[in-house]
Amino acid sequence: MAESDLSSPSLVDDLYFVLHDNATGHPHLHSRLAGLALAGGVLAELMLAERVTLDLTSNPERVLATAGEDSGDAFTRKVLGLVAAEPYHPVSTWLLFLARTADAEVTARMIAAKLLKPPVRHLLKHQPPAPADMSTAAWPLARLNLAVQRRTPPAPRDRVLLGLLDAAGCAQRVLSEHDPRFVAAAIAMLPAPMQRLVAQTKVAVGQAVLSRR
Repeated sequence: MAESDLSSPSLVDDLYFVLHDNATGHPHLHSRLAGLALAGGVLAELMLAERVTLDLTSNPERVLATAGEDSGDAFTRKVLGLVAAEPYHPVSTWLLFLARTADAEVTARMIAAKLLKPPVRHLLKHQPPAPADMSTAAWPLARLNLAVQRRTPPAPRDRVLLGLLDAAGCAQRVLSEHDPRFVAAAIAMLPAPMQRLVAQTKVAVGQAVLSRR
């Protein structure tokens, strides 16, 4: 399941696109929930690249670095360095920690990669970062919708994407046809560490929702 290339558009880029309107860039989720989803995406991206994994033998489960050097961008290098330096933190701690700045970090990375246009600020109006190309932004969700409509298993990376959208409570909002059984089956096809990351992200999102009530 390794993906050696962390270049854009990556899993996190795809996740960002699906969490935002593909024309205006306006978010579909509250910023706190989107931050947790993106934090899960950051860890999942490193897991797909086989640079971190989850220690399923520990309780609670910890995030461990499996590679010291990262050829990706500055953001993923920073996260990998932090995980390598502090291997004793559980998944929940990393999700909360990364969620604080995930939106800003991912946005900056995508602007640098020219996937997003910089935000526009006027005296009376603020335009958030919008996709540089609407087709590129719409493609991740189109892939998922096509898989659901055809009832064909998504590609491995799209299974992760679908799982994170479900964890964030966003799948039923953005999919043209939300099929919980299909989503559950797609998640069940993931390796155990990735399934646990999706599950932990869902727990973190649920706790965030409860804390706002």
